[in-house]
Amino acid sequence: MPTTVTLIPGDGIGPAITEATVRVLEATGADLTWERQQAGVVALETLNSPLPPETLDSIRRHQVALKGPLTTPVGVGFRSINVALRKEFDLYANVRPARTIVRGGRYEEVDIVLIRENTEGLYSGVEHYVGIGSDPRAAAESVMLVTRFGVERIVRYAFEYAVNNGRRKVTLAHKANILKYTQGLFLDVGREIAAEYEGRVQFEDRIIDAAAMGLVLDPTRFDVIVTENMFGDILSDLIAGLVGGLGLAPGSNIGKDVAIFEAVHGSAPDIAGRGIANPAALMLAAVMMLQHMGMHSEAGRMASALQATILEQDSLTPDIGGSGTTDSFADAVIRRL
Repeated sequence: MPTTVTLIPGDGIGPAITEATVRVLEATGADLTWERQQAGVVALETLNSPLPPETLDSIRRHQVALKGPLTTPVGVGFRSINVALRKEFDLYANVRPARTIVRGGRYEEVDIVLIRENTEGLYSGVEHYVGIGSDPRAAAESVMLVTRFGVERIVRYAFEYAVNNGRRKVTLAHKANILKYTQGLFLDVGREIAAEYEGRVQFEDRIIDAAAMGLVLDPTRFDVIVTENMFGDILSDLIAGLVGGLGLAPGSNIGKDVAIFEAVHGSAPDIAGRGIANPAALMLAAVMMLQHMGMHSEAGRMASALQATILEQDSLTPDIGGSGTTDSFADAVIRRL
């Protein structure tokens, strides 16, 4: 029986890059069927909710979703639809690989996987204004929430990822020198987990600012990086920049039961409808999805075809130096499949 995946085309350039990705997936021969659902601005306009119950029900049933970029509507009660999805399904691990595909850049051999804690930290949303005198918004306070449970599961996920994927080293990035309680707990628990993998996976910890500098000086010294929510958000864009930008940056959000795969970039409404959006990031996310589902042969073929298309500069979109279109790029990948 084919495996059913929830498909969320998204907003802006989302539908175009999603359809291109679906065409490539079908060309791999992967035995998939799609249940199409809506979220974002399109869902608000058609279903009166940016995150409709039927979309959540579909993800809950099928446990795997492929998602185009979403726009969070202004004035609606979501800080971010992506954050809402992560909280709804407890998608605690955000996995963002960055690997050199486009040649001729500053770095040639980047191969880094960033694993970001997805549910805690400053992004947990515990914040409020503090009134002073007649000014109800005289100050603002935000809480960085770190739990032993949250740290244990994200660091263990990083080490298990390293073991299962033949990775040599895990770097824990932190700010425990200043934030001695919250980041201190992150570091202390991380070291406890790292001790369980001694002899199998190397471990180091780096202060976050030093880690950022090290990534720019020599990214080949890094392999798997694990860090808290906000630091991971920043570093993931940094490592995407090392390999050509967000147009080549896939991501996955992994929980105990559900996994959602996506392009890291936004909905880019300024180029929507022009046919020039780069679908490579969502295609790379689809490769991650196939690997997650155990379809390793199809994933390998798709990754090889995608890499060859980019290396041979066949129908590249303008953001990575070509004059191709979303569809012509997909056609080039399909020819190689």
